[in-house]
This record gives sequence, C-alpha cells and structure tokens, in this order.
Amino acid sequence: MSYAPDGQQQYQPYRPAPEGQYRQPRPPHDGPPPGPPYGHGQGYGQGQGYGQAQGQGYGHEGAGYGQGPDQGYGHEYDYGPPQPPEEPRRRSRGKRWLLAGVAVLGLAGIAAGVMYHFEIPPFTDKGSAVSFGQPAGGGGGGGGAAKQAPNSKMLMPTGPAADFKNAQTLPDGTHIAVTTLDGKKSGFKGKVWVWAPKEYNDPKFAKSGFPVLIALPGGAGYPNNYWMGTDLGLQSSISKWYAEGKSKPFILAMPVLNPGPDDKGVYWDGSDIPGQPKMGTWLTDDVPDLMKANFRTIKSRDGWAFMGSSTGGFAGMKAVLKYPDRFKAVVASGPDIVPDSSLWKGHDKEKAENNPELLAKDLIDKKGPDVYIAFQVGDSESNKRTLPDVQKFIATYGNKGPVHTSLKVIPGGKHNAKTYVPNMGEGPIQFISKVMEGPVE
Repeated sequence: MSYAPDGQQQYQPYRPAPEGQYRQPRPPHDGPPPGPPYGHGQGYGQGQGYGQAQGQGYGHEGAGYGQGPDQGYGHEYDYGPPQPPEEPRRRSRGKRWLLAGVAVLGLAGIAAGVMYHFEIPPFTDKGSAVSFGQPAGGGGGGGGAAKQAPNSKMLMPTGPAADFKNAQTLPDGTHIAVTTLDGKKSGFKGKVWVWAPKEYNDPKFAKSGFPVLIALPGGAGYPNNYWMGTDLGLQSSISKWYAEGKSKPFILAMPVLNPGPDDKGVYWDGSDIPGQPKMGTWLTDDVPDLMKANFRTIKSRDGWAFMGSSTGGFAGMKAVLKYPDRFKAVVASGPDIVPDSSLWKGHDKEKAENNPELLAKDLIDKKGPDVYIAFQVGDSESNKRTLPDVQKFIATYGNKGPVHTSLKVIPGGKHNAKTYVPNMGEGPIQFISKVMEGPVE
C-alpha cells in the first residue's frame, strides 16, 4: 500500500503480502514532479545577471578613447600648419559615477539573486517565525482578539503555541509553515506542515472557527509530506474551490505518515501496530491536538476531515470509520481497503480493529454516527484491483445506514497525486463540504 511519489527519491521495495503470501512488488506511486533547476536567468556576460538579478554586465557602457572618426592630425583638406593631436576626451566625473553605480547595482543584484536562491536571509522569509491569525488575546499563537461566546461552535486556540517556521510563502501571501511535534499521546516525534487560507486572517472571520482537513500522502510519507507546497497545488486549489462555492475554507494539516522510510518493505498502515510507533494515535490524537492548540477550530466533528492518496487514503478512511465521533468525512483517492502491512503478523486481533470493512460493518450495526467517504479512482491505476475493491466496498457497505459514499472514476486517471488533486474539485470536495461546517462562530 506504499507507493513512491514521482519526482521524489523513494525506495520501491518488494513487500510481502499478509500471512507470508507471495505478492508482486507494487508499482511506484506518482507525486510531485521535481523542482526547477538552480537559477532562472542567464549566466554571466552579455549584460545579464546571475539567477534573478537584472543588473548589466561590465564593459559595455561608453566608447573607448580616441576612436572617433575625425580624430588624428587634421583632415585631408585642411589648410595651414598641422594641428596638434586632440587630447582623448575624458569621461565626465558624473558619467564615471553613473557607471560605477550601475556596476555596484549589478553586483548587488547578482548577490541578491544568489542569496534568494539559496534562501539566505534577508532575501527570503523562509525559516522566519509564523504566527497564524491575530496574536493579541489568543491562547495559543493562532490568536484572535475576540472572546469566545459561551454557546460558540468555535474553539479558541488552547495553547501552548507551537514553534512554526515558514517553509514557503504563496503568491496570495499565505504561508506554509512547519513545526516538529512531540506527540504526547503517541510518543512519536515528527514534522507537521500547516497552512491556513487567507480568509483565516480576514477581520470579518476574527470570531470564527475554521474546519481542518488532515492531508496524508502516499508512498513512504517520510521524512516529508508531499502535499506541502509542491506544484501539486493543493493549497491554491482549496482557495480556488472556496471562491467557486465548492469547498469549505479548510485549514490544512500535513503530517508525516510513517516513522521512517519503507526501504525494507515496512510500512505502518497509519495504525498502532503492537511493538511499533503508534502512528494511528499520532494521526488521530496528536495532530488534531496541535491544530486545536494553534488555530481557531470547530468544537464538533463537523469541522474535522481527512484526505489522502494511496496509503494516506486508506489511513484517512480508517480513521473516520474508527473514530466517527471525532471525524466526519474523508476524500480517499486510490486507497487500499484492508490493512496489509507485514508488521501485523501475529497481531490478528489488532489488525481486525483497523480493517475498514469490519469498521464499516460495526458502524452500520450501531446505526451511526453518519460518516461520508468520497472515493476517487483512476481507470488506469497501476494496481488493477483498486477500482474493483472500492466498488465492492461501496456495494457492500456504502449508503446503507450511516456509511455514505460517492465514487468518482477518473477517465485515464493513474495512481498519482497529479491525477487526484484537480479531480477533487469535480465532486469529492463538494461531497464532504456539504456535510461539514465552517467558518462558524
């Protein structure tokens, strides 16, 4: 269930099937393409600066000495004694200062381009502290000067404030920030990237809580989460969909999915596997607690959802089915339906407790609460079982009692995030947004 995203250095190991059965290694999971090469301008010479600098090169301003067409010892038809040669014309002091200034500006531009490219302050704000919202009066750095009404649906930041550092500034001025979370409940320590839409800082929403979408990657999901700031466009898509009336203005939480690389065919199913790091608790307790501590969120489950691709889709779907009192919805793209990590061997009871099929059956038997699963699957997925398995799950459990499902089949769609993000805006994001709340006071 672990796929390496395209453009990232990931391992593509053989993974044994559950109970020791033989299984072919999985094809790679595509993801964000590689970034642009260093530098975006022309090299030295010809008047162009390095990288993004726009200064002029040296030695192209002004003419040399004594090169005028009429210089020398007189003209051919002059009468009278030969005239002494003219002194070469000196450049004026002003022009020399001008040229020196141009050269200095050119060098400064080159230096600025180099420092910007290599993210050296003060030419970039990467690494600077980020405080989301309005700090005055806020309990946890997410801020908000307004007091919370007793009957409010909104939860003010509970604190303590996390140490967020800017990872990227988007064109609309919003920030993707990163912090290292020391999970108090799971005992796992790892990175979480966060992003809030520009509406979060809009004064008219100063008293409002926002819904949270926990976005999980496929592949190893370690040491990075490929949703954070890549050209997949998840953040900008959320803003676009909200402007189009398709989506809630979600705050995004983008944690690492696994505690280490899956270089030996080992992955954790987003679960608490006995004897292993408690990645299930990390995703469903510690990450939500981080968001509540630092942002104006929503008290009820109506403001909490997951999304994910591949392994992340499985982990998000499982979390919603296992904890329907905390989470209401999920967008599951190209997910596996059952747990299949080799680490489950000898732990059949715990494995069953993390099986979405059994969790869905149990939720139906208990008659709720209602959950909403928006599936999307490409019809050209590398794993040919993905679409039939999802269709079987929907036929067996979907739209029966509290388990509400939708399915978007993507024509020509493959098993990669580049397929999934744009298609989220054509059905899946609307499906979950209709049943969620936010912004709310």
